[in-house]
Amino acid sequence: MNREYYGKLIFELSRPGRKGYRLPANGCPEAVGLPSALLRGDAPELPQVDELTVVRHYNNMSTNNFGVDTGFYPLGSCTMKYNPRINEEIAAKPALAASLHPHQPDYTAQGALEAYHKLQAALSEIGGMGEFTLNPYAGAHGELTGLMVIRAYHMSRGDSGRTKVIVPDSAHGTNPASAAMAGLKVVEVKSLPDGRCGGTETAA
Repeated sequence: MNREYYGKLIFELSRPGRKGYRLPANGCPEAVGLPSALLRGDAPELPQVDELTVVRHYNNMSTNNFGVDTGFYPLGSCTMKYNPRINEEIAAKPALAASLHPHQPDYTAQGALEAYHKLQAALSEIGGMGEFTLNPYAGAHGELTGLMVIRAYHMSRGDSGRTKVIVPDSAHGTNPASAAMAGLKVVEVKSLPDGRCGGTETAA
C-alpha cells in the first residue's frame, strides 16, 4: 500500500458493495415510543470498505496520536500523566472500580473506598499533611484545591498579606485562572528573548 493511501479519509477509500466490517452489538434494547421526527429514515452512510482497510485506517489513526508507546512525556500535563499499564489493568477490573456507579450505596463499594482511604493515608504521611483529598478530577481542579489549601493555611496563621502568585507568561492557561478564582492576584513574569523567565516583580 503506497503512502498516498494513508493520507486519505476512509470515506475516500469506500467502494460500493464492500462489507468487510461488522459493527459490534450495542447491548441496548430497541427503543420504543420515540417520536417519529427523531427517528432516522435511512441507514447511516457508513464507508463501505474491506476489513484490511478498516484495520489499516484505525492503526494509522492511532499512530497520529501521541502516546507512551510512541514517545516520551516531558512533563506532567493535566491530561497526559503516565499511568503504568499495571495500574490501568487493575483499575479496569470490575471487582475494583470499573463497574462502580457514583450513586450506588456506600455499603456496596467498601472495597474501593478502603483502597481510596489507604491511598489518602499513605500520601498524607509522605507529604507530612494532616489530611489528603482525592476529590479533584483534573489538573486544573487540583491547582485550585492546592491554592485554596495554601491560602487557608496562611489565613489560619493570621497572615493575610500573601495575596500574590507568580505565574510565567508561558504557563498553562489554568494557572492564572486558578489563582484568580482563589481570590489571589496574578503577577505575570515575562519571558526573555532566549526563552528563559525574566522580570523583576516578585510576590509578597
